[in-house]
Amino acid sequence: MSELIDKTKSICPVCFNVINADIVEKKGKVIIQKNCPEHGDFEDIYWSDYEMFKHAKKYHVDGPKLENPNTEVKNGCPNDCGLCSDHFTPTVLCNIDVTNRCNMKCPICFANAQTAGYVLEPSKEELIEMMKLVRDEKPVPCMVVQFAGGEPTIRDDLPEIVEEAKKLGFTLAQIATNGVRLAKDLEFCKELRRKGLNTIYLQFDGVTEKPYIAARGFNALPIKLQAFENFRKSNLTSVVLVPTLVKGINDDQINDIIRFGANNLDIIRGINFQPVSFAGRIDKEELEKMRITIPDFVKLVEEQTNGEILAEDFYTPSSVNAFSNFIEAWRKTPQVRFTCHEHCGVATYVFIDDEGKLTPITHFIDVDGFFGLLNDLTEKVEAGGRINKTMALAKITRELPHLIDLKRKPKNLDIKKLLLSVLKEGDVDALAEFSYHTLLIGCMHFQDPYNFDVERVKRCAIHYAVPGGKVIPFCTYNSLHREKIEKKYAIPLEEWEKQNRDKNIQTLRNLKSLSFPSKK
Repeated sequence: MSELIDKTKSICPVCFNVINADIVEKKGKVIIQKNCPEHGDFEDIYWSDYEMFKHAKKYHVDGPKLENPNTEVKNGCPNDCGLCSDHFTPTVLCNIDVTNRCNMKCPICFANAQTAGYVLEPSKEELIEMMKLVRDEKPVPCMVVQFAGGEPTIRDDLPEIVEEAKKLGFTLAQIATNGVRLAKDLEFCKELRRKGLNTIYLQFDGVTEKPYIAARGFNALPIKLQAFENFRKSNLTSVVLVPTLVKGINDDQINDIIRFGANNLDIIRGINFQPVSFAGRIDKEELEKMRITIPDFVKLVEEQTNGEILAEDFYTPSSVNAFSNFIEAWRKTPQVRFTCHEHCGVATYVFIDDEGKLTPITHFIDVDGFFGLLNDLTEKVEAGGRINKTMALAKITRELPHLIDLKRKPKNLDIKKLLLSVLKEGDVDALAEFSYHTLLIGCMHFQDPYNFDVERVKRCAIHYAVPGGKVIPFCTYNSLHREKIEKKYAIPLEEWEKQNRDKNIQTLRNLKSLSFPSKK
């Protein structure tokens, strides 16, 4: 027996046509069911725990639509991506593929020139136009850009591209990288930092060779360890580990990866676990065997950390909108809002003490109580007038001690002072200090054609800026639009190689010949 939760739109994983779908509860799990008139029935796990699904649902919110969408609504989501006027969340993070060339050949990758047979590598001038597109979004311009690929560090002009991003006003410029060049080239690391690079999203699948051999084709761990040394020497102290989570390959290393992050807190700011998404045809039995959903992840965290971090410590990103709404009312200026779909991801902040003990923020702060307090006060502050602000601040000051468990609070952390400082002045230095004592542990489950939900797409906060003046939600781009856009603007691989004989596309054989120290 199953119970209908909601109706939505999805896509057929064979022909990619838009079809109707039901989201149902079955035996404590949330399932997406759909039928394609031509290719039959499909079913996949949406969230593996119905109670967790309902808890996340409490934080559903529709964000401000763009005041200046750049695509008309003609065929409906997800075919009109651009962004269109039906999209509920402006670009919070903009991905830009600066190349589809790579110096690795991973079996699980969806963006590789050698596999595709063509090269797409926009010029610096084209990249600037793509960045301007999201910086011009209203009411709030995009503040974070991530250069990806392929492998972005293959481009020698990457530091200049980062510099252009900072000139355009991006608060944060980051790269998503496998770390190969950064491990080999210390001067390149230093140049990236000089030009304004803030954060490195580093592919990091585990702390043993097993997951790398399975997912990357060779033991890439020594490369990662050498890269960390170059980050330290370059003052690149904002690194986010990005493990691609594959059942039976590295799902038993979640705690080990978290401990690795805690032991390298001088440079590692967070870990963003990403359950693998599936491209191409896969039968139902194999899909069920390999699928990892967000509830699976948080349960594995609780199990592997022996309860130091609990499943209930994780909150959906949309939960922090109480914070954003209050700040916007207080400062009278539009704020970035994390109005992504509540079932796209979860995260928690974990404090690390001198003995390495992990203390999630939820263990000493009543998070729901704090968000509730902010929601109650936002309307009063919006009414305006000094007296309302004074009353709101007085109430926060009075109520905060009742929301904080001083006995469980980490030593040397004045959380009351920190919260008041951020709420009143937006103290960036206070937030920076906060981040250097914590790990942000998150899980973002990107969609594939089997679990695709149009309602998630409409609220996506992570977008691609692509050639041709389009901004496309992440999951839609990788499931539907990537290949046709790349083919439209790319040139054949052989032609590119003739034009660029000085730029070799490295293969796996090149990587196997690299020599890096094997550190533990």
